Amino acid sequence: MRVVLSALFLVTSLSSFAKGIDLEANMKNMGLAYKNAMQASELSEFNHAIDEFIQLLEKAKTADFKQHQSASIEGIDKVIHKAEDAKRLANKQGILAAKVPLKEIDTLRKKYHELHEPPGFWELLFGK
Repeated sequence: MRVVLSALFLVTSLSSFAKGIDLEANMKNMGLAYKNAMQASELSEFNHAIDEFIQLLEKAKTADFKQHQSASIEGIDKVIHKAEDAKRLANKQGILAAKVPLKEIDTLRKKYHELHEPPGFWELLFGK
């Protein structure tokens, strides 16, 4: 019985921990990993940065988005796909080839961040 309660407590703790990630700090770390991948001059350096970036994206998917949950997860999945494409290209054709999908990630970032931006003054005043 004690083992069952301990296991239940562990699962509950891990579940609440996953939902309680510091998304802002995670996103800052993602930005740094992305920047490191963009600036990498050696393949090993690039692979380390892109692996960290993908890991942080996977962690971000566990966040409790207050609004637009499915669209946010969809955006993260698209970014993961582009990052994996970049890694494949880097390992087959070199780091320069990986820059194309990495630049597309920035476009996706801007698109999906709009979902979570507070409304501007004119939107509040006149609506959308």
